[in-house]
Amino acid sequence: MPQSYNRKECRRGFPRARFSVVFARRRTSKRTGMNLRQQIATSVLSATKYRELMSMMRANRPNDDLDLVRKAYEFSVKHHEGQLRASGEPYVVHPLETALVLAEMKMDPVAVAAGLLHDSVEDTSVTTVDIRKEFGEQVAHIVEGVTKIGKIDFASQEERQAENLRKMVLAMVDDIRVVLIKLADRLHNMRTLEHLSPERQQKIARETLEIYAPIAHRLGMGKVRGELEDLSFRYTDPTGYEDVRQLVESRRKQGEQFLAHVQDVLRDKLKEAGISARVESRIKRFFSIHNKLVKQRITVDQVYDLFAMRVITQSVQDCYAVFGIIHNLWRPVPGRIKDFIAMPRPNFYQSLHTSVIAENGIPFEVQIRTEEMHKMAEEGIAAHWKYKDGPISAKDEQRLAWLRQVVEWQRDVPDPNEFLSSLKIDLYPEEVYTFTPKGKVIVLPRDATPIDFAFAVHTDVGNTCVGARVNGRMVPIRHKLHSGDIVEVISQAGHKPSRDWLSFAKSTRARQKIRHWLNVHQRERAIEIGRKLIDKEARKYRIALKDIREEDLQRVASNYGLGRPDDLLADIGYGKYSAKQVLGRVLPAGITPLEGEEPKQSVTSVIRRVFGGKSDAIIVKGHGDLMVYRARCCNPIRGEAIVGYVTRGKGVAVHATKCSNVVNLMYEPERRIDVEWAGGAGEAAAAYPVRLQMLCDDRFGMLKQITTVIGDAHANIRDMSTRAVSGEATVEVLLDISDLEHLELITAGLRKIPGLHEVQRMKKV
Repeated sequence: MPQSYNRKECRRGFPRARFSVVFARRRTSKRTGMNLRQQIATSVLSATKYRELMSMMRANRPNDDLDLVRKAYEFSVKHHEGQLRASGEPYVVHPLETALVLAEMKMDPVAVAAGLLHDSVEDTSVTTVDIRKEFGEQVAHIVEGVTKIGKIDFASQEERQAENLRKMVLAMVDDIRVVLIKLADRLHNMRTLEHLSPERQQKIARETLEIYAPIAHRLGMGKVRGELEDLSFRYTDPTGYEDVRQLVESRRKQGEQFLAHVQDVLRDKLKEAGISARVESRIKRFFSIHNKLVKQRITVDQVYDLFAMRVITQSVQDCYAVFGIIHNLWRPVPGRIKDFIAMPRPNFYQSLHTSVIAENGIPFEVQIRTEEMHKMAEEGIAAHWKYKDGPISAKDEQRLAWLRQVVEWQRDVPDPNEFLSSLKIDLYPEEVYTFTPKGKVIVLPRDATPIDFAFAVHTDVGNTCVGARVNGRMVPIRHKLHSGDIVEVISQAGHKPSRDWLSFAKSTRARQKIRHWLNVHQRERAIEIGRKLIDKEARKYRIALKDIREEDLQRVASNYGLGRPDDLLADIGYGKYSAKQVLGRVLPAGITPLEGEEPKQSVTSVIRRVFGGKSDAIIVKGHGDLMVYRARCCNPIRGEAIVGYVTRGKGVAVHATKCSNVVNLMYEPERRIDVEWAGGAGEAAAAYPVRLQMLCDDRFGMLKQITTVIGDAHANIRDMSTRAVSGEATVEVLLDISDLEHLELITAGLRKIPGLHEVQRMKKV
């Protein structure tokens, strides 16, 4: 950067519209503290990015009018002026980088303009009305869909996240550009995440891994998905990321030489066969490697697709011809051949996959596809999304079908946390291809059961399902289906869903329909129980339930934040409020129970006597006389995020929010209750039993190193066991842990032990 600038030099550096603004500020800006030189440098940087953007737009869409993009850039610069990012860069660089990602996707000027404006409403004084006035309805609708909800107070951060996602999903059904801009925005944020605090890094990276990378996958955008996953992995599991990085780097040089040799051999063979094709190579992404190592418990040498070749042909016929050539050159690995051309994935990914072993014993994967298939695999729905060429194609409409289903289901899910859980489940890849007896294909999630299949056919078929025939053989409803299975559902009139179904139903549709049925029928039962309880309590005062006015019940229901008296009766039936407590608010002061009525023991004292244990470490917000106990399925410890669930006769069960059972239990949002860890130094010192499982090398001194780490952290060992097989050992240890921070200190220390590959907290103690 030159040390001084004159007017002529600066005129070349940035658009004329910005020239007068910079030279109008001769002194240091009061708003930003930037002096003249910093302002000029800022303008030069943004102008450079802008020229890069316009150059890419002209190359990708030469026939489009780019005036809208220019206008959006000038508007963004004006309203973000003086704002800086955490990195110290001018804020306007972020919308410019977002627009560049969209330009790489070859998006239209409306999408790119909306990308430049996507933070204007959220971070400046600009309103949606201003955007609509300046840029029209389309741009305003997209910007509004991307903008987070900022004016509403939510009970928790999770609720805010759920409602923001719900808003985005609703908007993207009308215009897919909403989610494409959100993905571009998130991609640039992830690329610059190192400038934020560790807490925010963790939060944003986890959300990216759970929500945005799967959305990219469902839209077929493999390139964006892969980068989001690797960037998130770096922050969600730094140790795991570094381990995989070192494993790959130690093999990179040898791998690149090997792939270069294989490429040469394959090109020669294709030339001999007269097949015109491009041959590319790649080393598998870090996050994909990590997933495979953890799920399959294998070493990196057993990852068949660590090294991969990609052959891009001119026709489908050539794809199958190349397939035969490869199997003649190298020995195929049994069970590793997948034909996604004949049977595309749900996101319309198409390719032939096969794993083969070279002469030197190194395995590698080969993917074979046409140019069109390759474009769809990399860019997904963005590859063919054109707004000036009339309505969207039938294929693109099918790609959005899952989005429309999500919107349909969310209407039956008013609770934001339940919506978020359902969305996360629905975003996971669907990989099981099953058939009806008539040959219709039904795509289901991995590990799906006949219950999922039945609800995919029709809600009534699912509700009355009692079993199924799979490939002509009777199987129970818990049976896991596999690709190629022919499924015939056995139903029985009058049969109804059971809550147990939630433990093995995998598809969002099945889970939502089961929850809906249970919610309706369990609620009816709860209202009936609540009515009987309050009637029984009222008789102590010589009053019948019919004598209590509807207005009085409505008043008490409103005091509890409920809509109707039936909601109040349901909560009494669930045990959330006691009949005595509610009746005390309904009856006038001074009315006493019949003589001879002795006060009974409170529900809390009875349950404490029966179930034992101390629940004082956890308190229920806004309630005093409720028994609280930690659920045995997850055994939450102090410091973990927790949620309460009102049970019948046992009080409030407290689960960790990450507990897998939480999704199954929370089908009735009214039974969820807010709980928190009680304060106090004495409580903080309480010990919680936690069982850890470690996978490590079976070598001398390993146990000593493990116990030293635990001892140095001042944790008591209650129990310890080991199993050794083929040079590897599994160590299980039961510890007394004081809180989550204490547990993280121990696990971090254990992961540093050489030869200790995995540390996992067991669900049950």
